[in-house]
Amino acid sequence: MADTAEAYRARAAVERANAEAATLDNVRERCRRAEQAWTEMADRAERTTEQRLIREAATVRRSETIG
Repeated sequence: MADTAEAYRARAAVERANAEAATLDNVRERCRRAEQAWTEMADRAERTTEQRLIREAATVRRSETIG
């Protein structure tokens, strides 16, 4: 699986569906925890991508100023 926010969000959706389908409380809670973890990974991946784009833009601006 690709390490992208979209892939993580897809996994979170699967876990949400699993939780909704679960008949046992412990399984439902485990799925909800997994959904939360996948969502947090997606959020982190998005923040990382955003920060990388900001750094790359700053590098381009610096190189344009110098060159």
